[in-house]
Amino acid sequence: MRHRKHRNQLGVKKEHREALLANLSTALIQHGRIKTTLKKAKALRPFVEKVITLAKKGTLHDRRIAISRVRDVGAVHELFDEKAEQFADRNGGYTRIYKIGTRRGDAAEMALIELIDADDEGYAKKSKPKAKKAEKPAAEEAPVVEAEVAEVEAATEEAPKAEKTKQEDEAK
Repeated sequence: MRHRKHRNQLGVKKEHREALLANLSTALIQHGRIKTTLKKAKALRPFVEKVITLAKKGTLHDRRIAISRVRDVGAVHELFDEKAEQFADRNGGYTRIYKIGTRRGDAAEMALIELIDADDEGYAKKSKPKAKKAEKPAAEEAPVVEAEVAEVEAATEEAPKAEKTKQEDEAK
């Protein structure tokens, strides 16, 4: 059976795909964020996350495996020596993909793929504490508002009467 055998093949041969993913992963490791097509970003995610897992282990054997996959010694050294410490406490999910619309020339879906920072806790949705409803103050406020409205209405009614009486006194 061929269950779970599908991969993002990107419409190219195996050698081309391996070279493409190696180049994209090098750029991602060096720059932290790259803009590419959505399909390439989705293909790159598992590739890079496996290399980062190798970097977290940090053995010489893992370093050599990463060099054979990424094909850039400088990028692998940067990953193993500097960036592996950022991901030490994180169990997977080292990358994030944002959709950014379509490309003007061929209408390909574009995406931004980035490495998640060590202090970024955005992946864990924290529930905000719900605001408690204050039922008693709301009930107390309603009569106060009504009383204030009544006072304002009474004052506005008295003002014209007072003006009329002043005008009548002046006329006499």
